[in-house]
Amino acid sequence: MRISKHRGVLAGLAAVSLLVAACGSDDAEPAAEPAAEPAAEPAAEPAAEPAEEECTTPDEVSLQLQWFAQAQFAGYYAAAAQGYYADHCLDVTIVEGGLDIVPQTQLANGDVDFALAWVPKALASREAGADIVNIAQIFQRSGTLQVSFKDKGIASPADFAGKKIGNWGFGNEYEIFAALGAEGLDPAADVELVGQNFDMAALLEGEIDAAEAMTYNEYAMVLEAVNPDTGALYTADDFNVISYEDYGVGMLQDAIWADGARLASDAAYKDIAVRFVAASMLGWAHCRDDVQGCADIVLGVGPTLGASHQMWQMNEVNKLIWPSTNGVGYTDEAAWNQTVEISQQTPNLEGTTVLTAAPDAGAYTNEIVEAAWALAGAGGVDLFGEGYSPMSVTLNEGGN
Repeated sequence: MRISKHRGVLAGLAAVSLLVAACGSDDAEPAAEPAAEPAAEPAAEPAAEPAEEECTTPDEVSLQLQWFAQAQFAGYYAAAAQGYYADHCLDVTIVEGGLDIVPQTQLANGDVDFALAWVPKALASREAGADIVNIAQIFQRSGTLQVSFKDKGIASPADFAGKKIGNWGFGNEYEIFAALGAEGLDPAADVELVGQNFDMAALLEGEIDAAEAMTYNEYAMVLEAVNPDTGALYTADDFNVISYEDYGVGMLQDAIWADGARLASDAAYKDIAVRFVAASMLGWAHCRDDVQGCADIVLGVGPTLGASHQMWQMNEVNKLIWPSTNGVGYTDEAAWNQTVEISQQTPNLEGTTVLTAAPDAGAYTNEIVEAAWALAGAGGVDLFGEGYSPMSVTLNEGGN
């Protein structure tokens, strides 16, 4: 594994306050279920099938992350560390993200071969002219939350009325606006929307009533913080947590995007895409079945986040992937359409929406995923995770 780091960006950042989850960090009928039945028990350790032909010279491939090394991307680091990429004749360079890096732009510019991006953001880039295609929808569910102290009385989006509601902007606010619209609330008049940093300081200091958070990152930050009234860490009982997925306004998030023109014209690139997705699937299956091992892999690559925080993140990210009803990486048409509808129909305070029109049918494909299943599942690896059960993770102060 070769990893490219943008160390200049890291130098000026506070360790915890900016470590966020790539959020400010994107129609044909669904294909038939993959032939492989889910295993009764998850495999203890997925074993990658080698490529049919002996690998003499691995294909060099680059993947652009949305953020710095953290368990949000553990499946890709695991695929490298466990040799799944090598088994599929790939030499993968994992390129870390940062504040000034837009993954889908890196892909569209030809700087990388594949990129990870949230569906709405990538579709906005596609609408602006970037020929990029979603080839594997890794996260099957939204991980976006709104977190508040219980004494604020915010138990549902309807309770946002009259409150200071934090959001990150940069396209991360549309689930909030969609939830407001579903409750008949005018975001310009009925709530006070407050720009929020990529941390939970404003919530903990009482500057806002509810903070935007990801299940796998910012929510952990409040549970790692000390309650000044007790001297102990805050607990889940101190907060109300609203999941936008639960309220029917969740939008698809982390997906693997490829260069559309190369997919259409370059058979070698398409073959690489199939092998890359297959090996990445094996990485994610490994992280489902060895949570601690994958957290350790990420810690070895990027130790800025603490051990308990990475363990929490790994566990929560798994919940967004598994179980995967249609098979890991499959783009569900209903979830896609919901994301597109919110992107088209939900205006922000300036009256603009993520998309002005629905994307064409070529914006995503399940063809690569279905071909990748044949490779990744050949060794009996469970690609559904039907029996998946999350762990219980204990957070330590500061995520250490």
